[in-house]
Amino acid sequence: MFVNLLLLTVIVTVEAQRVPGLQKTDSCLCKINSSIWTFPAVQFVEVTKEVQTCEENLNEFEEKLRNTDAELPSMGANLQNITARLKAFNYLHTSGLYNALHLRQLNQELEEIHQIVNEAHMENPNNETHNLLSELNKAKNDVQRMYKDDFFNLETMKKRLQDLNNRAQTCKTIPNDFRSTCHQRIMTRISSPRVNKLNSISKSYISGAWGRDALLTNNLHWEHCLVSGHKHGNTIRVYNSHEDFMASKNYKDEPIASSYSDKNAVQGSGTILYDNTVYYQCYETAEICSFNITSQSTKRVKLDGAGIDNKFPFCYYSCRDWTDIDLEADQDAVWVIYATEENHGNIVVSRLDPLELNITHTWKTHLFKRSVTSTFMVCGVLYATRFVSTYQEEVFYAFDTTTGQEINTLSLPFEKVSAGIANLNYNPVDRRLYMYNDGYLLAYNTFN
Repeated sequence: MFVNLLLLTVIVTVEAQRVPGLQKTDSCLCKINSSIWTFPAVQFVEVTKEVQTCEENLNEFEEKLRNTDAELPSMGANLQNITARLKAFNYLHTSGLYNALHLRQLNQELEEIHQIVNEAHMENPNNETHNLLSELNKAKNDVQRMYKDDFFNLETMKKRLQDLNNRAQTCKTIPNDFRSTCHQRIMTRISSPRVNKLNSISKSYISGAWGRDALLTNNLHWEHCLVSGHKHGNTIRVYNSHEDFMASKNYKDEPIASSYSDKNAVQGSGTILYDNTVYYQCYETAEICSFNITSQSTKRVKLDGAGIDNKFPFCYYSCRDWTDIDLEADQDAVWVIYATEENHGNIVVSRLDPLELNITHTWKTHLFKRSVTSTFMVCGVLYATRFVSTYQEEVFYAFDTTTGQEINTLSLPFEKVSAGIANLNYNPVDRRLYMYNDGYLLAYNTFN
């Protein structure tokens, strides 16, 4: 008698299996294929791997959660700090308005400019000072209206103050005959090089400055090479005549400082010689030094806010290191060209009294200093050059300190013998431009 038995294969298929059987005596004999219960080893290994991978991912995720939990208090504190700092500016951000602190600073700047112009007007009343006082009074009224009505545009007012300040600086103490030496305000042409020779020390010294004393008529020529990593120097080589300079003979090396790392050593290539006195950036500081060759004495003056250590170098084609501060000379003054964070990296021009070594005027331009190859001053006008090619440079910009006007459409090309310019300065005695061009010394005639 056959009996059909119902067996369940739970492990493998979880399906019912019907197996035929035969009853003998008191036993039931069945023939069963045991392969249906074979352990799925391959599937088990795969599942085990998936479990392990899942466990590893879970552990990694838990670790990230723990780290996040630990960082949350610090993140929250930073967020609160940022929120608190930005809260004062939220109204300004959403409405484009000044807050009270901005208005107080604005009013203070206006008062300072008004004082400068008022003093100039008392000493020498003229139409310019009269008009400036009227405009300043109008600006003061606008600020008062801003207090009451809470409206005005930040950038527009800052631009207006900058223009007023530039005009005030011009009125302050510029001599009445300042313009008389410059019948033509803007330069019209630059000649081909009239002098072209290597410096007298080594062609490997690619950075430095050279020229002629910018005040004396004794034909005193000089050159200054940066010999410590193209950054520092402590001597200036002086020639008594142009002939000696061309022949590199009969010179005298005047010691400016005892060593390259002395506090009075020269930093950068912005050096100038004016009235037998060397003007330059002092070693590792935002200060101007003057070294009188005759008396062997040094003076210093701080240049507030000036960027140094390649913060704002001349950088049009390739950055020329250690050119943050450029000294220039004119008929009756020494000029400093630099940039500040406060002026957004744009060029600032300051006029120095060469005797007292104090800053008498400061003008702010809209020309970004790192977009310029070099600068020079002619009759109170700042000129800037840009790279055209390895063998050509171009004057493209001028800022007139007498009028406060900027021109960026000039095109005065001139030749050079190499790509890099370390120094470019104008000499009012012979009306020549002097260039230190990758170790070469070049001079040009200029035409107004």
